[in-house]
Amino acid sequence: MPSTPPASAAFDSLALSAPIQDNLRRLGYLEMTPIQAATLPTALLGKDIIGQAKTGSGKTAAFALPLLANLNARRFAVQALVLCPTRELADQVTTEIRRIARAEENIKVVTLTGGVPLRGQAASLEHGAHVVVGTPGRVIDHLDRGHLQLDAVNTLVLDEADRMLDMGFLDDIVKVVAQCPRERQTLLFSATYPEGIAQLAGKFMRDPATVKVEAQHAGTEIEQRWYEIKDGERIRAVTMLLDHFRPETTLAFCNTKARCREVADALRDRGYSALALYGELEQRERDQVLVRFANRSCSVLVATDVAARGLDIAGLAAVINVDVTPDAEVHVHRIGRTGRAGEAGLALNLASLDEMGFVGRIEQLQGRPSQWHPLADLTPAPGGPLRPKMATLHIQGGRKEKIRPGDVLGALTADLGYTREQVGKINVNEFSTYVAVDSAIAPEVARRLAGAKIKGRGVKVRLLDD
Repeated sequence: MPSTPPASAAFDSLALSAPIQDNLRRLGYLEMTPIQAATLPTALLGKDIIGQAKTGSGKTAAFALPLLANLNARRFAVQALVLCPTRELADQVTTEIRRIARAEENIKVVTLTGGVPLRGQAASLEHGAHVVVGTPGRVIDHLDRGHLQLDAVNTLVLDEADRMLDMGFLDDIVKVVAQCPRERQTLLFSATYPEGIAQLAGKFMRDPATVKVEAQHAGTEIEQRWYEIKDGERIRAVTMLLDHFRPETTLAFCNTKARCREVADALRDRGYSALALYGELEQRERDQVLVRFANRSCSVLVATDVAARGLDIAGLAAVINVDVTPDAEVHVHRIGRTGRAGEAGLALNLASLDEMGFVGRIEQLQGRPSQWHPLADLTPAPGGPLRPKMATLHIQGGRKEKIRPGDVLGALTADLGYTREQVGKINVNEFSTYVAVDSAIAPEVARRLAGAKIKGRGVKVRLLDD
């Protein structure tokens, strides 16, 4: 069972409401990370904070908990604003705030970023919101159009402030902050502390407490959780993990090809976007599976160790060990696929009584006991199976036809009028090209692209689906 952290580092030592504390325990938030322990006690007193810590250090919870503590759920006005440098980070922050806010009734979080029509975002704001997470440019768009009012903001968060400055957002930040009340709490987080951060702090903050947390050992970026199961409930347990944690991308490891197929088929039957990867796949099938997983048009990749060898997917949210591997070093290699490049990683492990000997070997190699959690604590988040944001189009023709990524992007944007934000990764192989597009418009894009030309020639296009 999980060991109890020291009182000073435990979340239950914080002055948080009972529902929030209960939800934190359900989410597995027991011990604070260094940046959380250094900032939360002060931030919960309403003080301004400058926190210096790298991505993946747990800083989202370090600002989410104070802003939620400041909210009045019965007042439908924007009371917290979180500015982020990119759409991807804004989406991640929104997801995490929603998870932490599940204990409070009807907390509405709206994301305002580019690449999405203004109209839908404006409608969301019109119906009221408590928290806005957005990029500076899109937030200004809504301010200028009168869709967004910030006169009730009591918590302002500048997340990854150094990246926002690097991307030239200083003037936009100044314009946004000018529309927030002067009497507010400001929380600024940054991986580095360039001169521009000190200038920002001087303009917008009141006597901020400055906290710097040194980089942690890489292994601490991966949160490992173990669940004891009976053999017959293994697949059900996988769906429970996916429904509770809702990772955008998951690599699920199985010990055999048969288990791989069984799990992938069962997930698809339940509405998940899942593909299987094992040794006997033809190269063309393998290419398509890997492209779709890497470009975010497949949510779950179920693989054997042999098939996944050499596979390195950026930003992998979670690893699920459907079976425990007999080889402890293989386990370490499996879970090391997540938590890369300073990002937080989640390793979820299922083990039956017959596999406890393997678990013991893993504990011995890692030098620490496993953290066990009951399956009963897993509760499905609303919304059903998480569907991928992108879908993949297969274009017949590749390098042999001298097709380049720029040719495909040009056909989609210059010729057909789609925006760059609606187009994802473009992979050009010898005879085929794969392009990720926004899943909401994928069928339309496939139809229109099939009637267009690339490099002056008509092409055959089909939408790859599960």
